[in-house]
Amino acid sequence: MPGTLLSVNVGRATTAAKTGAPEGLTGIDKRPVEGPVAVSAPGPRGVGGSGLAGDAIGDTRHHGGDDQAVYVYAREDLEHWAGELGRPLTNGVFGENLTTEGIDVGDVRVGEQWRVGAELLLEATSPRIPCATFADWLGERGWVKRFAGGRRPGAYFRVLRPGPISPGDRIEVVHRPDHEVSVAFAFRAQLGEPELRPRVLAAGAALHGELFARATEWAEAAAEPTER
Repeated sequence: MPGTLLSVNVGRATTAAKTGAPEGLTGIDKRPVEGPVAVSAPGPRGVGGSGLAGDAIGDTRHHGGDDQAVYVYAREDLEHWAGELGRPLTNGVFGENLTTEGIDVGDVRVGEQWRVGAELLLEATSPRIPCATFADWLGERGWVKRFAGGRRPGAYFRVLRPGPISPGDRIEVVHRPDHEVSVAFAFRAQLGEPELRPRVLAAGAALHGELFARATEWAEAAAEPTER
């Protein structure tokens, strides 16, 4: 069944105590906007930032770029964490660009394609790996470990076809690969279940470029004969 785009969230660059940006900036504080918001491929990491017009990326060495142009998180997963943390969580508070409803974002497979609204076409590339900036922003002690254990990473997407989007737009899955590598699977492989790593390469070139390189190494290492 199709999902719904609940909110489109963009952030302004602000200073942060923990960020990899030389200027000490982060764009994690994202707030819902009315739209329409133009979405397009921003360019390679280090050059391009966010895929959403008007959205800031503070640390372009580690965030943003074509393979992380759009970050998506489900309202259902925000509600889970709201219950765990005992506090309300607004759309955009996890730094997500798109807050969705009606789609299991953790089950999105790498290479899965979504049409959002009438024109925008996205392709899933990887899970979000938590960082110190995320933990500092939420103000939750031990957050990186806790988020990793929760296995609700959200998904990064690249832009295959640009287009404008607005809250309330329909989200339609137009292509779903037949491999097993969901973003939650890739997340588990990277954080805590290394036995899954050789299988990540099944997602192929749709993987985020850096994850593809690591997955290739994992698969090659697994194929090497063991010494007796």
